[in-house]
Amino acid sequence: MNKFAFTQVDVFTDQPLRGNPLAVVHGADGLSDAQMQAFAQWTNLSETSFLLQPSDPAADYRVRIFTPGGELPFAGHPTLGSCHAWLGAGGQPRARGMVVQQCGVGLVRIRLNGEQAAFAAPPLQMEAVDGSTLDDVLAALGLRRDQARASQWLNNGPKWLGLLLDSADTVLAIEPDHAALKPLAKVGVVAPHAPGSECQFEVRAFAASVGIPEDPVTGSLNAGLAQWLIGAGLAPARYVAAQGQRLGRAGRISIEQDGHTLWVGGHSVSCIRGELVL
Repeated sequence: MNKFAFTQVDVFTDQPLRGNPLAVVHGADGLSDAQMQAFAQWTNLSETSFLLQPSDPAADYRVRIFTPGGELPFAGHPTLGSCHAWLGAGGQPRARGMVVQQCGVGLVRIRLNGEQAAFAAPPLQMEAVDGSTLDDVLAALGLRRDQARASQWLNNGPKWLGLLLDSADTVLAIEPDHAALKPLAKVGVVAPHAPGSECQFEVRAFAASVGIPEDPVTGSLNAGLAQWLIGAGLAPARYVAAQGQRLGRAGRISIEQDGHTLWVGGHSVSCIRGELVL
């Protein structure tokens, strides 16, 4: 058996136990694909990440990201959480204030700003949602067609069916049929809060197809939603989204469109540090 340094990080929060937990295994080059998948399934978290030596000389580290059901080429909260764990273990970026992560979608820049970090969202592919799929998804969510203002397939590594709903109250009231959703899509719902609220949008993410009925806080989804909504003139260039309330969390995702780059950021806190034996 081999021993590996281990960190469990709470992401998109500055308060432990209020964000989305991530298991991070350091120095994981000696682990096989099967061991990584088995450990990710065992943790039963939405994602588990494995830090490796980079193969690209421009990268500071390489990461592989697994859900209980399979590997992802990219995901947001594992990007910020892995960076936080890497820095906490003594990692030193080549460029001051900027970490470069290598993952399945290539190189991802992570901007450091005090206690927060933000990743540059990878390119987004969008396509229209056909009416039959939309009707099936809305039925599985218990929603009427008039409660959905817009829909879009969003693909930035993970593929999500994004739904813009009429209000944050509608988002929070959803009681999904996860069994019905599972063969259809990973679904992200978003809607605006009333003017003057702490956060401008409320987000929920349903991913039964990869073994996660509801994800507490989801960076890749928020990146895709922001690129879609800002590009369509449905959201401002800078805002804060809330996610996780129905799960007892208080995730906060900071969005900033800066020229051609969309930055998705938040706080991370380390909750557990120790040793993994596999």
